[in-house]
Amino acid sequence: MGCVRGMWMRNLWAFIPGLTVVAAILAVWTLAVIPMNAHLAADMAARGDIVVTPKAPADRKALSGVTLAAKNPAIMAMTYTLERPRLPSPHQVAGELYKTVFATAPTSRRSLVHHAWVTLSATLLGFAIGTTLGILLAVGIVYNRTMDKSVMPWAITSQTIPILALAPMVIVMLGSIGIQGLLPKSIISAYLSFFPVVVGMVKGLRSPDGMQLDLLRTYSANNSQGFWKLRLPASMPYLFTSLKIGISAALVGAIVGELPTGARAGFGARMLVGDQYGQPLVTWAALFGAAITAALLVGILSLIERQTLRRMGMEAAV
Repeated sequence: MGCVRGMWMRNLWAFIPGLTVVAAILAVWTLAVIPMNAHLAADMAARGDIVVTPKAPADRKALSGVTLAAKNPAIMAMTYTLERPRLPSPHQVAGELYKTVFATAPTSRRSLVHHAWVTLSATLLGFAIGTTLGILLAVGIVYNRTMDKSVMPWAITSQTIPILALAPMVIVMLGSIGIQGLLPKSIISAYLSFFPVVVGMVKGLRSPDGMQLDLLRTYSANNSQGFWKLRLPASMPYLFTSLKIGISAALVGAIVGELPTGARAGFGARMLVGDQYGQPLVTWAALFGAAITAALLVGILSLIERQTLRRMGMEAAV
């Protein structure tokens, strides 16, 4: 019983640093709502029957947001309830998330679940393409000196191209030959996700030391046997670390790929709708929906990593 309690306490303490950071961010966010929305709240109050101090519009504009809200508690309260605020409050974003995730049918175009699936499908396909390409390139780089000298510099250089400049080019070029929909977004996701896999796998495949490689040579093992028996198992921790980075990058790529296409579905489409129609809550809900989706994907990969490494007799990195 004591061992179980001790394990629970250790797990609880492991979450405290992360929770502390989240609490600090929420506190700063909550306080920042007042100066960001104070003038909007004052203008709304002036148009209604709420008494605003000072009454003169010129004086009101001359005051800072914090001073203005501090002089009138009604304005301070209104900064957290505006329909179209400059900075939504945390409870407004949480309410929009609840409404679009739980209170709306998943098949509805207003449902964030529907938009999440559209973006997620492109993310997973692009992640699969990028991971496969990254692993193949890494194997070639490790076993072929020519590829090491030629492919690796090009892989590094490719990441210096801004994705916001590259995405419209890919969309337009593929659209000109009739390729639209899921595949262009997946290619952009693959472009962002393959590089972490290449770097991680190259590092992992080269992680066995000289003594281990010499031991295989004494057993007359060929390159294929050395790959499957030593290099690939040794690269697993590096691979999973790069996969967790790659899946997040793939999600970003899918969202960026939705922006220049005028997409009607997906997280990127929801962000565009919020910006174009002056609905910041829609934009913020989509942003947090994307962040939560990325966290879930990374969490799933972490679980797979722990199970895989445990069966291999290794310990997952914390």
